[in-house]
Amino acid sequence: TISGGEPFEQPDGLRALLAGLRAWREAAHLDFDLLCYSGYPLATLRRKHAATLALLDAIIPEPYVDRLPQGHAWRGSANQPLVPLSDRGRARYAEFVDAPVAADAKRMQATVEGGRVWMIGIPGRGDMAAVEALCASRGLALTKVSWRR
Repeated sequence: TISGGEPFEQPDGLRALLAGLRAWREAAHLDFDLLCYSGYPLATLRRKHAATLALLDAIIPEPYVDRLPQGHAWRGSANQPLVPLSDRGRARYAEFVDAPVAADAKRMQATVEGGRVWMIGIPGRGDMAAVEALCASRGLALTKVSWRR
């Protein structure tokens, strides 16, 4: 999974990364898919980055909109579709294109590296504020967080 910032802001690097991953997948006979998140509309991606889309198995385009519900698996807001782009993507993601997300399906993973805490996943609404409040109640202030602009 490739996510942001915005991967398509570095189109040459993204294409090189995807080409390398596809070559590795084929040479090593691996079965992983290439999914990418983008805040750009799908029509813009198809018009400006068709060659890069051809290297992906699926994409979740469109900007995150906080006021919209989180109704589907792996999407931050309801306007973001899951678009399979390859045979592998269609086989892997077909059942999730319209599948609603279960209330308990949002999961976060935390890891510590070099004095920093990294949280990976798509949190439910209010989860990051709850993490911050819990840390603060124990005397830990979170600084330089990416979820606050």
